[in-house]
Amino acid sequence: MGQIFKYLKEAWPQAVIIFLLLIVQAFCDLELPQYTSKIVDVGIGQGGIEYAAPEKMSGETYRMMQTIMSEEEKEMMDSYYREDEDGHYILVDTKEKAKKEIDDFVKEKLAAQLPDGNESFVSAAAVQFVKAEYEKVGVDTDKVQTDYLWSVGLKMLGLSALMLIVAVLVGFFASKTGAKIGRNLRERVFGKVVSFSGAEIDKFSTASLITRCTNDIQQIQMVTIMFLRMVLYAPIIGVGGVIRVMNTGTGMGWLIGVAVGAIMALVMVLLVVAMPKFKSMQTLVDKLNLVSREILTGIPVIRAFSREKYEEERFDKASRNLMKTQLFTGRVMNFMMPVMMLIMNGISVAIIWFGGKGISAGNLQVGEMLAFITYTMQIVMSFLMLTMISIILPRAGVAANRIEEVIRTEAGVRDKEEVKDEALSDVKGEITFEHVNFRYPGAGEDALHDLNFTAKSGQTTAIIGSTGCGKSTLMNLIPRFYDVTGGRIMLDGIDIRDISQKKLRSVLGFVPQKAVLFSGTIDSNIKYSGPEVSDEKRDEAALIAQAVEFIESKPQKYEAPISQGGTNVSGGQKQRLSIARAIAKQPKVFLFDDSFSALDFKTDAALRKALHEKVKDATVLIVAQRISTILHADQILVLDNGTIVGKGTHEELLQNCEAYQEIARSQLSEKELKGGASV
Repeated sequence: MGQIFKYLKEAWPQAVIIFLLLIVQAFCDLELPQYTSKIVDVGIGQGGIEYAAPEKMSGETYRMMQTIMSEEEKEMMDSYYREDEDGHYILVDTKEKAKKEIDDFVKEKLAAQLPDGNESFVSAAAVQFVKAEYEKVGVDTDKVQTDYLWSVGLKMLGLSALMLIVAVLVGFFASKTGAKIGRNLRERVFGKVVSFSGAEIDKFSTASLITRCTNDIQQIQMVTIMFLRMVLYAPIIGVGGVIRVMNTGTGMGWLIGVAVGAIMALVMVLLVVAMPKFKSMQTLVDKLNLVSREILTGIPVIRAFSREKYEEERFDKASRNLMKTQLFTGRVMNFMMPVMMLIMNGISVAIIWFGGKGISAGNLQVGEMLAFITYTMQIVMSFLMLTMISIILPRAGVAANRIEEVIRTEAGVRDKEEVKDEALSDVKGEITFEHVNFRYPGAGEDALHDLNFTAKSGQTTAIIGSTGCGKSTLMNLIPRFYDVTGGRIMLDGIDIRDISQKKLRSVLGFVPQKAVLFSGTIDSNIKYSGPEVSDEKRDEAALIAQAVEFIESKPQKYEAPISQGGTNVSGGQKQRLSIARAIAKQPKVFLFDDSFSALDFKTDAALRKALHEKVKDATVLIVAQRISTILHADQILVLDNGTIVGKGTHEELLQNCEAYQEIARSQLSEKELKGGASV
């Protein structure tokens, strides 16, 4: 709950407005039962005569009343009534205060004359007295009753209209506030996730981060709206109802205590039973999302190995676990509502039972009993609203904690407070590794150990080695997707940790091992680095990447759509577009992480030749599995278990590096090994 308040603080002006509107809504809600009581007791029971203060009485009655008045009472009556030309006395002060004063006076005199001074009998006698006076002076009593009913009815209609308008405004502001909080949280969480290094992404998992950015924030948004509309309203209407009940003087206030006690007992039982299930629900949603994501992204592999049945069972298990929890909590909620209604209806029956006795004894009127029932239901409903939100809060609390966990997590790769970006005004692109070590978080040993080499500007440095030897890890260290755990990496002699990430990555053109395209068009994907990429740069990049042929074959050319993940283009086309995207950026350093694997030999050779001719001043680092791809590199690094075991040109490594010789023998013919290889 504390986190919800923390989020609400960001929108406190709207919360204050909603609170004030809810006070107005509660006032209207609490006034309506009083008017209902007046319609029943006064409008129907008393013929529209609310006070024993006739607005017109005969001179005979007025003079007779003065005979039993004190001098002070005579002065009071003379100040309120004036004699007209017909000899009748007209009430000139029609304010409610004057009517109440006259009402008290008349009832006091009647009570003194009645043998039984019961209040209800006195009130009935006072009404009969006023009716008799109206008939004596010719006042239409039916019109008095009709006018009263219209007056009270219009007031009720006005209150209802005002309450409707206020309720709409509360809903509007609550929804707007909830949407604003949801938007702010999504921005903060997504901004934090974007800043994460690979270590933090691995820690949370992609599926969990997606759930936290969507489902968890939606939970917070929903609870915020309910809090503003229900939780704030419940105490206002509850306290107001208690005050009104105390003012009715019915003597049945103990029934409210019984109802509230029964509801609280029920809620405590339900919370103890359901709370653990609510807390586990978000974790189950995470697991379902994880399984769904794996299955949807791995459909080709699943079909190739005929594992559809197995994956269906795995998905069904995750789905059933979530379903069982949701069914349990749903049953708890479904059980709660009938019991709540039973308590409310039981209280209504009890009020009618004891209220009927009060009416029979003359201590209570029907309208007062109806108002008491309404106030009691309002009080009970306020507690019901609080219990409803208390059932939902645990799940929202879990969601808030999961969101805060992401927000509070500091990115492992951060910029220093003082960076040396100005020292890179003229970037050459020389990359130097000095005794670089790297270990993944939680790993027992280094993935890379004591790497030392320099990739010079205008030269191509290739990296080759067996699967899992650390080639991609090495490439990921240069853009600072991870930070080294030992040694340092330098760009033009400056430690890359002393350079801002934005500046560092602005000089890099990175093509990942798994080509990634974004939904949009071919044009938007090639120009992904920013608006500075012109159509001319785009065309040149596509030409170098050997992508022009298949782009021109499409009816829409560069405006041809690319679906999410690039699923509507082949693997080779996807790689060529990824390479074109990096080239269009015109960086000082190219990082090709096994980016030619899906290309045929002819396209591979043509691409490398065009690249060599067009980017002569750039530093090029290539991770490759095929020796033919790196045959003419200026420098080849041979990695084995995270260590450089060979460094030199192709010819040098064939002479002095056993690991390279093994790779070469597995890929090249005897003729090529003897120096006959060509691009």
